[in-house]
Amino acid sequence: MKLFLILGSLNGFLFVALGAFGAHALKDRLEQTGYLKTFETAVQYHMIHALALIAVAILTKHLASTGLVHGAGWAFLIGIILFSGSLYALSLTGIRVLGAITPLGGVAFLTGWVLLMIAAFNQS
Repeated sequence: MKLFLILGSLNGFLFVALGAFGAHALKDRLEQTGYLKTFETAVQYHMIHALALIAVAILTKHLASTGLVHGAGWAFLIGIILFSGSLYALSLTGIRVLGAITPLGGVAFLTGWVLLMIAAFNQS
């Protein structure tokens, strides 16, 4: 599906841009506040799931259970927003309550992977 290819590409761009921004412009600040590792974790999961969105775009043409595949794509996007987004915000603001959102993003990621697995099992 074209939408997931666009979303995957956009998120691929964002993870590279945010990763470079964190590594260069924010590194000293993030090291001082102790949030460099948190920011790096956000970028890592962002990268993996941007690629997962591109895989979803490809798999919609090859798997019969497209509803499950589309559900996986939306779960990955929600996961990026909640998981990586909350970690980016936590790293930049130091507002610890934002960390409470992160597990919801993790659940969204897990949901996406389970939906893809079910779609694969449904293949004839």
